Amino acid sequence: MPVRARPISPHLQIYRWQIGNTLSILHRFTGVGLSIGFLALAYWFVALAGDAAGFGFAAHLFGSLAGVIAMLAWSFAFFYHLLNGVRHLFWDAGYGFGRTERHGSGWVAVGGAALLTLGAWTLLWHFGRL
Repeated sequence: MPVRARPISPHLQIYRWQIGNTLSILHRFTGVGLSIGFLALAYWFVALAGDAAGFGFAAHLFGSLAGVIAMLAWSFAFFYHLLNGVRHLFWDAGYGFGRTERHGSGWVAVGGAALLTLGAWTLLWHFGRL
């Protein structure tokens, strides 16, 4: 019996990159980033419960330029993951499957995450918590 030719996935040279797969990959990366952020939060709590030297080191670490950039990235990851999760909840309910709705809600998730991150950090800066 001859073997039938089976269809194959689109090749990378003819497959066009789309916003949907970019947002899906970003959702996965932000989930991993949030997991790392929770480890950093656990470290902060342990340092807070420990002695003054350990707390001082943790405060110095999180207050450094690299620490502030990491917290900024973690806050963006939180807001994006939250908004994209809400987007998926709407899909689970059967809403928003049209092409323009999918693209629009994707841009709302990215833009909303950027605005919420900027707003949260502005409030923190304004009230002197940084």
